[in-house]
Amino acid sequence: MSKTFAAIAALTLMLTSSAAFAQAAKVADTPKGKAYVDAKGMTLYTFDKDSDGKSACNGPCATNWPPLMATADAKPAGDWTIVTRDDGSKMWALKGKPVYTFAKDTKPGDTTGDGFLNGAWHIAKP
Repeated sequence: MSKTFAAIAALTLMLTSSAAFAQAAKVADTPKGKAYVDAKGMTLYTFDKDSDGKSACNGPCATNWPPLMATADAKPAGDWTIVTRDDGSKMWALKGKPVYTFAKDTKPGDTTGDGFLNGAWHIAKP
């Protein structure tokens, strides 16, 4: 009986973690192919100046490129991890690269940030 309870508890934890992540990002079609998007359908991007597990986009940069923030109960899942920003807040990262939306993308599926800043910004692709 205790093995059954342990298995149910583990499954519940996995589903809860997956559900928390599923609310943060999903795959969608964009004019530039499949891409990760946030819960509102806005395209997610990575930044070449970020290093694995560290965001270099703070202050005015983060105003133009809002980070995909992680909730307090968010748990890493698969290629998705959580990184701590300079201000102590948490954000999602894909394969160690923090992900952001772009303030000038006005509707779901927009990809105007791709290639921005001499090619430093890229669509986060599955």
